[in-house]
Amino acid sequence: MSWLQPKPETVLLCDSIAAASDMAFMLNGEWDGCNSLVLPKPDKVAIEAAASLLETSWCYQNTCEPVLIRLEVDEFLRRYGIGERFFINANLRGAQLSELCLENIDLSYAKLNLANLSGTNLSKANFTVAQMPAANFSCCNLSKSQLVRANLSGANLSDANLKGADLSYADLSNVCLKGADLRGANLARTDLRKTSLDGAIFE
Repeated sequence: MSWLQPKPETVLLCDSIAAASDMAFMLNGEWDGCNSLVLPKPDKVAIEAAASLLETSWCYQNTCEPVLIRLEVDEFLRRYGIGERFFINANLRGAQLSELCLENIDLSYAKLNLANLSGTNLSKANFTVAQMPAANFSCCNLSKSQLVRANLSGANLSDANLKGADLSYADLSNVCLKGADLRGANLARTDLRKTSLDGAIFE
C-alpha cells in the first residue's frame, strides 16, 4: 500500500521499548529511548526481517491506519507496572481499563475506540491526536492532560475532572460532559456541536 512506502528519515513505532532499541541496533538506526527509532535509509525488507526475528510488530509514525496488533490489557498493565509510560500508537480498541491508576501515561495517536476507562486516574496523560470515539471516561481524573486534536466524538465524559486539560482542536461533538469540571481547561477551537454541558463547571 502506498502509505507504507518508506520515506527519507523514516520514523518507526514498535510495540515495546525493548523492541525499538533492538531494531535500532540491528538496522543501524537511532533509538529515541522510547518505542520509536529513526532510519535515515529505510529498507522495508530489512525492517520486516528484523521485526520477524524479534517477534515484534511495527508501523510508520502517523500512518492513517494502524498495523500494530491489538495490545492485550494484561500485557499493557504489566508494562505500565514495571515503569513503561510510552504507548504511542497503541491499539487498545474496546479495552476494559476502568478504576485504574495510569498517571503520566503517553497514549498519543493511540486507538481507544469504545474503550472503558471510567473512574481511572489519567492525570497528566498525553492523548494527543488519539482516536477515542464512544469511549467511556465517566468520573475520570483527566486533570492537566493533553487532548489536543483528540477524537472523542460520542464519548462519555460525565463527571470527569478536566481541570487544566488542553482540549484545543479536539472533537467533542455529541459528547456527554454533564457535571464535568472544566475549570482552567483550554477549549480553543474545540468542536462542541451537540455536546451536553448540563451541570458542567466553568470558571
